[in-house]
Amino acid sequence: MLPILWRAEAQADLAATLEYIAERNPQSALDLYEDIERVVSQLPHHPYLYRLGRVSGTRELVAHPNYIVVYRVSAIAIEIVSILHSRQQYP
Repeated sequence: MLPILWRAEAQADLAATLEYIAERNPQSALDLYEDIERVVSQLPHHPYLYRLGRVSGTRELVAHPNYIVVYRVSAIAIEIVSILHSRQQYP
C-alpha cells in the first residue's frame, strides 16, 4: 500500500477550515476532522476509486457534503494536495 503524504498547503487548508468552524461550533469541527481523517486513511486501499480532478493528474474525494480532498497518486505515495470547500472556486 502507498503511504499518505500531506503537502504543507493541504495541512494549512485543513487547519484554517477547522479553526474557522471551531470558533462557531467546536463539535462540528471535530466531526469534520474525523470524517476527513477516516476517508483519507482509506485511500491506500482504493486510490483510484474517486473522481478525476479538475486539475490534470489529481483526483477528488468528497469527504463531507461541503468539503473535497484533492489528491494525487504517484508510484511512491498518495499526496494530499488541498482541502477545499465545495463552493470554493478551484482551480
